[in-house]
Amino acid sequence: MKFDIISIFPDFFQSPLACGIVRIAQEKGIIEVHVIDPRSCAPDSKVDDYQFGGGAGMVMKPEPLLRSIRKTVGKNSRLIALTPRGIPFNQNMAKALSSEDHIVIVCGRYKGIDERVITLCKPEEISIGDYVLSGGEAAAFVLIEAITRLLPGALGNRDSAESDSFTTPLLEAPRYTRPNSYRRHTVPAVLRNGNHAHIARYRRKMAIEQTLERRPDLLPYETFTMQDLNILLEVMNGKNSRHKTR
Repeated sequence: MKFDIISIFPDFFQSPLACGIVRIAQEKGIIEVHVIDPRSCAPDSKVDDYQFGGGAGMVMKPEPLLRSIRKTVGKNSRLIALTPRGIPFNQNMAKALSSEDHIVIVCGRYKGIDERVITLCKPEEISIGDYVLSGGEAAAFVLIEAITRLLPGALGNRDSAESDSFTTPLLEAPRYTRPNSYRRHTVPAVLRNGNHAHIARYRRKMAIEQTLERRPDLLPYETFTMQDLNILLEVMNGKNSRHKTR
């Protein structure tokens, strides 16, 4: 898969692209990442200007961005613009994007990009959350890492990606490693008894419990079995008991 990032701060990506899964995926030839600076497409290197109608903050000019996009986008490219008004990014979207051959990501800065870029190029507008960043660079790397770790061969163990939170609507169960006891806190015995059926049930129960306590809004999106309903009753009864003893 090929990623092209259109950004006026190409140096931002030097360190993130040299770390972890994304670095390994590049070394294996699973992904290619290139950064295009719109200044290279502006005769005077000017990429922003004052807003029509007044107001604080500069707006990214349409000409350098449009030239950068047209130089980069091909017939099979998926064009994405990162913007607060975009569709919220989630794991399902990352999975869908992981089937693409070429993704072009436009990073805005300042007060955003000239609306005519959106009108003329019709990118898919995506947001990574309801908060403010100074530009789209950090968000672009979020997309790249989320997508890359789903590509075949990117992770050492494919099951690692398939068991992550948000791969299903439920959050992950808690995870433990050695030592068995640390500061008087011991790893649950069920995880050390070697009974895979018991371990699977425990992890399912903890996933349901974590989701119920922290993200109950996700529960309607999960499909529950009859065994899950029994687990849910256990969790609810345990929760009620804890409230009564307080």
